[in-house]
Amino acid sequence: QAQVVESGGGSVQAGGSLRLSCAASGYTYSNGCMGWFRQAPGKEREGVACICTGDSNRYYTGSVKGRFTISQDSAKNTMFLQMNSLKPDDTAVYYCTADLRPGGSWLQGLFWTYWGQGTPVTVTS
Repeated sequence: QAQVVESGGGSVQAGGSLRLSCAASGYTYSNGCMGWFRQAPGKEREGVACICTGDSNRYYTGSVKGRFTISQDSAKNTMFLQMNSLKPDDTAVYYCTADLRPGGSWLQGLFWTYWGQGTPVTVTS
Protein backbone atom coordinates (compact mmCIF):
# COMPACT_ATOMS: atom_id res chain seq x y z
CA GLN A 1 0.00 0.00 0.00
CA ALA A 2 1.35 3.40 -0.97
CA GLN A 3 1.97 6.15 1.52
CA VAL A 4 3.26 9.71 1.51
CA VAL A 5 4.92 11.54 4.39
CA GLU A 6 5.36 15.31 4.65
CA SER A 7 8.09 17.16 6.48
CA GLY A 8 9.61 20.62 6.69
CA GLY A 9 6.85 22.56 8.36
CA GLY A 10 7.49 24.99 11.16
CA SER A 11 7.16 28.56 12.29
CA VAL A 12 8.55 31.44 10.25
CA GLN A 13 8.18 35.20 10.20
CA ALA A 14 6.27 36.91 7.43
CA GLY A 15 8.45 37.31 4.39
CA GLY A 16 10.46 34.22 5.19
CA SER A 17 10.72 30.91 3.40
CA LEU A 18 10.13 27.23 4.03
CA ARG A 19 10.68 24.16 1.92
CA LEU A 20 8.28 21.27 2.41
CA SER A 21 9.13 17.74 1.37
CA CYS A 22 6.95 14.76 0.61
CA ALA A 23 8.48 11.30 0.50
CA ALA A 24 6.48 8.67 -1.30
CA SER A 25 6.71 4.92 -0.92
CA GLY A 26 4.76 2.30 -2.78
CA TYR A 27 4.04 4.93 -5.41
CA THR A 28 6.22 6.08 -8.28
CA TYR A 29 5.79 9.37 -10.08
CA SER A 30 6.09 8.08 -13.62
CA ASN A 31 2.82 9.52 -14.77
CA GLY A 32 -0.14 11.24 -13.24
CA CYS A 33 0.13 13.89 -10.57
CA MET A 34 1.17 14.76 -7.06
CA GLY A 35 0.07 17.81 -5.15
CA TRP A 36 -0.16 19.91 -2.03
CA PHE A 37 -3.25 20.93 -0.10
CA ARG A 38 -3.60 23.03 3.01
CA GLN A 39 -6.21 23.57 5.67
CA ALA A 40 -6.37 26.51 8.03
CA PRO A 41 -8.45 26.50 11.22
CA GLY A 42 -12.10 27.01 10.40
CA LYS A 43 -11.46 26.76 6.68
CA GLU A 44 -12.02 24.07 4.11
CA ARG A 45 -9.10 22.18 2.68
CA GLU A 46 -7.87 23.85 -0.49
CA GLY A 47 -5.57 22.82 -3.28
CA VAL A 48 -2.28 24.71 -3.29
CA ALA A 49 -0.22 23.26 -6.11
CA CYS A 50 -0.05 20.28 -8.40
CA ILE A 51 2.63 18.79 -10.63
CA CYS A 52 1.78 16.31 -13.37
CA THR A 53 3.46 13.92 -15.76
CA GLY A 54 7.18 14.47 -15.67
CA ASP A 55 6.94 18.12 -14.58
CA SER A 56 5.34 19.08 -17.87
CA ASN A 57 2.40 20.68 -16.11
CA ARG A 58 2.30 22.73 -12.93
CA TYR A 59 -0.73 24.34 -11.38
CA TYR A 60 -1.14 26.77 -8.50
CA THR A 61 -3.97 28.38 -6.68
CA GLY A 62 -4.03 32.11 -7.32
CA SER A 63 -3.06 33.19 -3.82
CA VAL A 64 0.34 31.44 -3.97
CA LYS A 65 1.21 32.00 -7.62
CA GLY A 66 4.60 33.65 -7.95
CA ARG A 67 5.57 32.79 -4.38
CA PHE A 68 5.40 28.99 -4.23
CA THR A 69 7.13 26.50 -6.50
CA ILE A 70 6.30 22.82 -6.74
CA SER A 71 8.93 20.37 -7.96
CA GLN A 72 9.89 16.72 -7.83
CA ASP A 73 13.05 14.65 -7.62
CA SER A 74 12.02 11.50 -9.45
CA ALA A 75 15.16 9.59 -8.48
CA LYS A 76 14.36 10.06 -4.81
CA ASN A 77 10.61 9.80 -5.32
CA THR A 78 10.24 13.03 -3.42
CA MET A 79 8.14 16.11 -4.06
CA PHE A 80 8.87 19.61 -2.78
CA LEU A 81 7.04 22.84 -2.18
CA GLN A 82 9.29 25.87 -1.98
CA MET A 83 7.41 28.64 -0.22
CA ASN A 84 8.81 32.15 -0.42
CA SER A 85 7.50 35.51 0.76
CA LEU A 86 5.27 33.78 3.25
CA LYS A 87 2.27 35.60 4.63
CA PRO A 88 0.21 35.02 7.78
CA ASP A 89 -2.63 33.83 5.54
CA ASP A 90 -0.42 30.92 4.52
CA THR A 91 -0.70 29.50 8.03
CA ALA A 92 -2.23 26.05 7.76
CA VAL A 93 -1.56 22.36 7.95
CA TYR A 94 -0.09 21.31 4.63
CA TYR A 95 -0.85 17.91 3.16
CA CYS A 96 0.91 15.94 0.48
CA THR A 97 -1.30 13.98 -1.88
CA ALA A 98 -0.68 11.61 -4.76
CA ASP A 99 -2.43 9.83 -7.60
CA LEU A 100 -5.07 12.05 -9.12
CA ARG A 101 -7.84 9.93 -10.55
CA PRO A 102 -8.46 10.27 -14.29
CA GLY A 103 -11.03 12.90 -15.07
CA GLY A 104 -10.84 14.47 -11.65
CA SER A 105 -10.02 18.08 -10.87
CA TRP A 106 -6.83 18.51 -8.86
CA LEU A 107 -8.57 21.16 -6.79
CA GLN A 108 -10.95 18.63 -5.27
CA GLY A 109 -9.48 16.41 -2.61
CA LEU A 110 -11.93 13.60 -3.21
CA PHE A 111 -10.22 12.80 -6.50
CA TRP A 112 -6.84 12.09 -4.90
CA THR A 113 -5.90 8.63 -3.68
CA TYR A 114 -3.11 8.94 -1.11
CA TRP A 115 -2.74 11.49 1.68
CA GLY A 116 -0.09 12.33 4.21
CA GLN A 117 -0.77 13.20 7.82
CA GLY A 118 0.08 16.85 7.34
CA THR A 119 2.84 19.19 8.46
CA PRO A 120 1.93 22.48 10.15
CA VAL A 121 3.14 25.83 8.88
CA THR A 122 2.78 28.94 10.99
CA VAL A 123 3.63 32.37 9.63
CA THR A 124 3.87 35.13 12.21
CA SER A 125 3.61 38.86 11.62
